[in-house]
Amino acid sequence: MGLLIYGVWHDQWYDTKKHGGRFVRQESAFRDWVTADGSSGFKAEPGRYHLYVCYACPWAHRTLIVRALKGLEDVISYDPVHWYMAENGWAFDAEHPDTVNGANFLHEVYTRAKPDYTGRVTVPTLWDRQQGTIVNNESAELIRMLNTEFNAFARHPELDLYPADLRKEIEAVNERVYHTVNNGVYKAGFATTQAAYEEAFDALFDTLDWLEERLGRQRYLAGDLLTEADIRLFTTLVRFDPVYVGHFKCNKRRIVDYPNLWGLTREIYQLPGVKQTVRFDHIKKHYYVSHAKVNPTQVVPKGPDIDFDAPHDRARLGGPGGLQAIARSA
Repeated sequence: MGLLIYGVWHDQWYDTKKHGGRFVRQESAFRDWVTADGSSGFKAEPGRYHLYVCYACPWAHRTLIVRALKGLEDVISYDPVHWYMAENGWAFDAEHPDTVNGANFLHEVYTRAKPDYTGRVTVPTLWDRQQGTIVNNESAELIRMLNTEFNAFARHPELDLYPADLRKEIEAVNERVYHTVNNGVYKAGFATTQAAYEEAFDALFDTLDWLEERLGRQRYLAGDLLTEADIRLFTTLVRFDPVYVGHFKCNKRRIVDYPNLWGLTREIYQLPGVKQTVRFDHIKKHYYVSHAKVNPTQVVPKGPDIDFDAPHDRARLGGPGGLQAIARSA
């Protein structure tokens, strides 16, 4: 895990010392928007935009799920990087080529967009073929673009993961889940002091308990409809037992020990197109091998044996379920 400094790559791990052993995530740097009418300077068009993702990364995974649920597979292309992040960061190879820019490393795509760029090189990254630049590398914003701005070309334009009447509720859930769960597992796993680790650990499981209780009253996090809040949580939940319990020491409880969280995880996993975006081979190898500071032996565990296809019981709480759960009547 490195970064670019004025366009020059440096192999440099996160510096936690200045934050009391705490992991602090850097904000995304490219924040332009694709809009349906092109008023932003980036007009939504089929075949124009390309995603760079990593199957192991929960942030990139969000975009693949929304792309699949909206039916944008033929509109927005993507390339996955190799699962192994070595001294040059995210990399491409013969099996995982960069089909648009022909780069060997993702940092070369960043300097192509901005030669003097300083900052982390992250996925997901949305590339504009027409202007030859990066539009955005913030997953929270990218999934909202995919949700609304490409509806003219989507197979499921009626699907809305961020409906106006639920936005206040969605934002409230997102705020807590981001800090204590999505980023919380990294705060625990990358902590370099006992105090920082325990602080993140306690906040994580306080929120998981809160989510479990909430999902005992309603089918989804914002009510009867699946929304982006559920997708954002899912990409952490699906990695939790295979990786975060052991690798990041988030071992108070597993997700399979929470009946409602485990049910939600299985329900989303079983939605059309979602299972195909989940690559446990990439997920486990990336975390256990790439994070040598956390796992110096780089040994990858064989387990756990989890059946994500097992029937879920979420229908007992009502709501339409399936793809209908994220659709408003046209």
